[in-house]
Amino acid sequence: MKFTDFDLKSTLQQAIEEAGFKEPSPVQKDAIPLILDGHDIIAQAQTGTGKTAAFGLPMMHNMRADGSVEGLVIVPTRELAMQVSDELYRFGKLSGLKTATVYGGTAYNKQIERIKQASIVVATPGRLQDLLESGRIKMNPSVVVLDEADEMLDMGFLDEIKNIFTFMPDKRQTLMFSATMPKSIRRLAEEILDKPKTISITKAESTNENITQLYYVVQDRERDDALVRLIDYKNPNKCIIFCRMKKEVDRLVSHLTSQGFKVSGLHGDMEQKQREVTIRGFKQGGIDIFVATDVASRGLDVNDVTHVFNYHIPFDSESYVHRIGRTGRAGNKGEAITLVTPNELRTIKRIEKDVGAKMLTQVIPTRQEVQNSKSDELIAKIASTKITEDAIMLVKTLQHDLDIVTIAHLLASNLQANHNVKGRDIIGLGLQEIELLIERAMKSRGNDRGNGRNRRRRSSGGNDRNRSRNRSGGGHRGSRDRKPRND
Repeated sequence: MKFTDFDLKSTLQQAIEEAGFKEPSPVQKDAIPLILDGHDIIAQAQTGTGKTAAFGLPMMHNMRADGSVEGLVIVPTRELAMQVSDELYRFGKLSGLKTATVYGGTAYNKQIERIKQASIVVATPGRLQDLLESGRIKMNPSVVVLDEADEMLDMGFLDEIKNIFTFMPDKRQTLMFSATMPKSIRRLAEEILDKPKTISITKAESTNENITQLYYVVQDRERDDALVRLIDYKNPNKCIIFCRMKKEVDRLVSHLTSQGFKVSGLHGDMEQKQREVTIRGFKQGGIDIFVATDVASRGLDVNDVTHVFNYHIPFDSESYVHRIGRTGRAGNKGEAITLVTPNELRTIKRIEKDVGAKMLTQVIPTRQEVQNSKSDELIAKIASTKITEDAIMLVKTLQHDLDIVTIAHLLASNLQANHNVKGRDIIGLGLQEIELLIERAMKSRGNDRGNGRNRRRRSSGGNDRNRSRNRSGGGHRGSRDRKPRND
């Protein structure tokens, strides 16, 4: 199936082609025809599956562009509001459809002026409720969308959402999108939707096949070294590193900056203007590495993110899906890399089962392996470089004092200095060690009802003396097929 099969307006079809979209995703295939026909829908689909286009394209196709607000999209966070607004603008600009973004922390007057000129408003619940209750704005949208409905309810916005709908016209089309469908979402759907059609994208369909999912087993103290080594080895175009805590974001930004990377961070304590500047820098290429808490896992939409790193494994499978959905977007390939400790292997296996995708175990490359890779890249770059007149003159000048072989060695040494790999040679566990630990973790699963002391002994793989010996013995591991330690 292709987007042309939907028979959308020519201006929308042109925008789709400019965006590089070719084949509709599963949620788009199911949702777009139903929305075009005027049905209310309740759709269960994970992030990164193309939901914005799924509701945005048919909504815009049915719009009259008469100067009034015809579409309202309600989202949980300001980051997601900006991202959804940007994508809707990209689809609607050729059709003359303007978009206004409404969220807290910015001046009311500017937002009100933009709403007056907009066909579509994308808003967070708190600020939208304030504007409606105070009478500062009035709107009569023909389509209302709840995006990431489960996240809004988790954040405590149920009362605000119900109140907002008291200001909406009775005659409207209502579209609800949610990653999960708990009872609270279904009850809300019964209140605000009229005979909705249901769409459910299964786990197999919602897992992005363009994302290669990898995990590396390291000791907790090795996380920083492992992260730097993997960034050096993978050489990402743009990457996002997810952390659990705000202070961890700040610390990692400082650490990676000291290593020479172009890095910035994002977390909930930052001012809105600072957030916008940071996200803009990442999108436009001024920043290569983005370190963030889960505040960015739903709200950040950058199509050329090649890698996502989980510095710590997320607490639940849903957060994992949201995080890795930041890569492999718009038909691009991506890699999701998770650092886990031996004690977290059972958690990674549970997430693997929940998301319905194979997660591959790999070993952190040695310093020499990364050095060899960088040398190969440098050789290829040198071989493909065009010789310039200035370069010829420089070599001739140097030949007054040096022979040509010495000149070549000096220039190569100068170039190589920027490609040296730092850190310990061996980081993390070998494949045999990991396989043994996974086997033990799976065997112990059936004995989880034992006493706490036995559980601790099984998960640690031995007594305190053995554990201390294992931690201090890492420097003696030589080959890539590292042998299991004697526990």
